[in-house]
Amino acid sequence: MIELTKYEEILLISILHLKENAYGVHINKRILETTGKQWNYGTLYRMLDQLVRKDLVERKEGEPMKEKGGRRKTYYSITDTGYQALQESWALQKTLWNQHTQIALEKGRS
Repeated sequence: MIELTKYEEILLISILHLKENAYGVHINKRILETTGKQWNYGTLYRMLDQLVRKDLVERKEGEPMKEKGGRRKTYYSITDTGYQALQESWALQKTLWNQHTQIALEKGRS
């Protein structure tokens, strides 16, 4: 089983939802919309590099952009290993957060 940190899950799920539009600015915007927290770009790209090294994500350079002075966007996509890690993480979450856990939490608040 490939274990993911919560931050890795957030990043992978953001890339999953963005599909072909998964590049730095859009990923960061998606994270803000989902979690309500802004990541600084240093943290974001460090985490993306880590996911690339773990073979959970791959990066690809886009075409040069006129409005960015010829700079290229770097796009990210989930690898087969990344999909497997997300599926395993989802299965674990479903097991952990089953109906019995919800009932126990509700009883604990009473």
